[in-house]
Amino acid sequence: MKYTNIVSCHIGPDISPENFISEHIFVFLLKGKIEGFDGHRKHILNVGECCLITRNSLARYSKYKYGSDFEKVVAILDAGYLRDYMSRYKLAAPDRSLAPTFIEIPPSAKLVGFIESLEPGNTALADSYHIRDALLSILLNDQPGLYNVLFDFHAPGKADLQAFIHQNYKFKASLAQLAHLSGRSLSAFKRDFYATFGETPGRWLTKRRLDEARFLLEQQSIAPSHLYLELGFENLSHFSHAYKKRFGYPPSHTPNGSK
Repeated sequence: MKYTNIVSCHIGPDISPENFISEHIFVFLLKGKIEGFDGHRKHILNVGECCLITRNSLARYSKYKYGSDFEKVVAILDAGYLRDYMSRYKLAAPDRSLAPTFIEIPPSAKLVGFIESLEPGNTALADSYHIRDALLSILLNDQPGLYNVLFDFHAPGKADLQAFIHQNYKFKASLAQLAHLSGRSLSAFKRDFYATFGETPGRWLTKRRLDEARFLLEQQSIAPSHLYLELGFENLSHFSHAYKKRFGYPPSHTPNGSK
């Protein structure tokens, strides 16, 4: 199906475009393509497909245009709104849920109809609670299992730190965010990290990311400009400076690498 009359729209509060996902995000792709990564594998979203990206997780995604077009519908289902929804509808709190980062949602006829109603000039978008109530009702009716995911407000449980870090070291996240996702206070995270890896988190993460960068540059000839974001660096200049400091030459001069 072609969504020729719909443009991108954002429903709900603005959130920071970080690798750390602080709130549940519903995405319906209208035009183009999205590739997401959760630390394990890639997730592809094509035109007419949708997913839920779950809170308290790490993820990144790349957008690809078809021609000159890329359009999507994004709805932020934040904890404040969901708590209010529970109160208004007198819903019971679920048990703790262990949800994947990306949950694919088969688009039902009702969901597609909702998306098609979001045309330019639709004043319902101004009433965020009203429009999100309509979306949430459809999602819960189509996928009852989402109830346990959406309304689970527990903090992340304590994770095996070694496995957690090896899965997530490539994401750009603060130490406080990593501590939270591992189920620890910041001080406990730093203490446990040093006990596990023998170095401070900042030093170990930088070295591990740079070692991975050199391996990719040597073995796969990836251009540095395509690499730094994949490994959690702030910008190309920061990556190049750190790389040269560790290895004695800039990334573009890596033997057998991309120049």
